[in-house]
Amino acid sequence: MTCSGRGPAAMRCPGARGRRGGAVSGSLRRWPACGPRARAGRPNATPRRRHTWTPQPPGRRRRARVPAVAQAQAAQLRLERAGAARRTKVAAGEQRRAEEEAAGVRRGPGGSKPPLPAGAHSKVRKARAGLEQARVRAAEAERKAAQEQGNGPGPVRNITDPDARLMPVRGGGFIEGYNTQNVTSQDGLIIATELTDDTTDTGWFEPMLRRAEDAAVFITGRRPATRGPHPAGASDGVTSLIKLFLSDAGYLSEHNLTIPGPDRLIATGKTRDLEKAARAGHTPDSIPRASPLIAAMSARLATPDGIAAYRQRGHIAETPHGQIKHNMRFRQLSLRGKPKAAAEWTFTCAVHNLFKAITTGHLTTTALDNLASPA
Repeated sequence: MTCSGRGPAAMRCPGARGRRGGAVSGSLRRWPACGPRARAGRPNATPRRRHTWTPQPPGRRRRARVPAVAQAQAAQLRLERAGAARRTKVAAGEQRRAEEEAAGVRRGPGGSKPPLPAGAHSKVRKARAGLEQARVRAAEAERKAAQEQGNGPGPVRNITDPDARLMPVRGGGFIEGYNTQNVTSQDGLIIATELTDDTTDTGWFEPMLRRAEDAAVFITGRRPATRGPHPAGASDGVTSLIKLFLSDAGYLSEHNLTIPGPDRLIATGKTRDLEKAARAGHTPDSIPRASPLIAAMSARLATPDGIAAYRQRGHIAETPHGQIKHNMRFRQLSLRGKPKAAAEWTFTCAVHNLFKAITTGHLTTTALDNLASPA
């Protein structure tokens, strides 16, 4: 049995605009047609212009724009270098004049002229003026950035579905939608589900685990072959029903590792990292973790039995999502508001379960009678 977050990716709300080719397409834009096939039925269409690239001669290439803060830093560095070079020359000139005076050498009527101070040299003055201009530009850029941030659009609200939230999607980016929490059994049935507006999954591990336990008791108690008291050795029957609970790294926390319930495997990282650790045979001492509990889970996943059991999570959790998205063509919620959207998603999971029960031959007349009868 496995628990997964964001269901079929993140279910998109109906009011948000979609992207072409994403994991959750939503309402796709109708992109303008182009090419020979599209122009065949349009006699007045103009042909596409071919864009050519002409290399620019050396010396005429466009320079990249440097931020104002970087320009100020460069100007400060130029001023320091010019001042240091000038101070070196002044020190050399004073030493030379001292040697001439000690030797009694006089050049011309007044002797050699004393060198200009470092701050009075033309190069230093030019560098100082450039630094002042760069600082002015940097201050102006900072003022504009603060003004744009303060006078920007501010909080954005979805006027079509105020209950939806920005959800991160795989591969980067965000969509306006909901986060679905699903618990799937080994035979492909979604036995517990919840549509939330929470972007994280950690806090939903315990609620979904309890719902899965209740669903396991309900289903097992109404099977024709197992009606009657719970199996011996368990006070409530839950421990004997759910043998292993598999979850991805989004549910990893010390609380989720220690709460009462069935045995569980919670990933401590990405699947490829877990596979690499299992092949290398890492020990708890060689896997630094935040706590001993997480280190122990990492060590268990690095064993052959642990990684073999966790490999089943992908198939168990993602197969129903693929069935809903690709076979049932359900890629976008059509109702607005969290209560209606949650009802629509629950109904979709129920339809998936019906398809699964019918195709596998488990939905028989006897099973329906047992489900309809009181416990």
